[in-house]
Amino acid sequence: MSLPEVVFLLLSAVVIASAVLAVGSRQLVHAALWLVVTLGGVAGCFVLMTAELLAWVQVLVYVGAVVVLVVFALMLTRSPTGARSAEVTANRPMAAVLGLAASLGIGATVITGFRGVRITGARPGTAESIGDALFTHWVLGFEVLSVVLLAALIAAIVLSRSGSER
Repeated sequence: MSLPEVVFLLLSAVVIASAVLAVGSRQLVHAALWLVVTLGGVAGCFVLMTAELLAWVQVLVYVGAVVVLVVFALMLTRSPTGARSAEVTANRPMAAVLGLAASLGIGATVITGFRGVRITGARPGTAESIGDALFTHWVLGFEVLSVVLLAALIAAIVLSRSGSER
């Protein structure tokens, strides 16, 4: 086993452990900080796969913007951040079963789809290769995703309006 593979396995273990801690933490601020560790580990995995552009996007967008926004929203709204703030409902066992089933399904799909494939020298994470793939092979999916995100944005605006404005 080579050094990059060992580092990848260690980063994967850190990502999985911190993701479990982020989901299982009873304090919201601690969960957000564990999310930072998780997303940073994913960025490290991207670097090991020579996908530097994706690693920077991961750090700048998710770690730098999304998590900061979540922590800022927690602090701004003054919502309770103690141990009692994460409400436990009766849906917890069902959510655990569905989460495990989804994880197994995604894992089986990835293993089946990439069986025997090794990344070699093609530099798949460069801006040029990502742009080429997005606008040649994946252009339809890219456009459909943009329409779905636009619909979600419009729906969020409509739902956030008060009843008197409708």
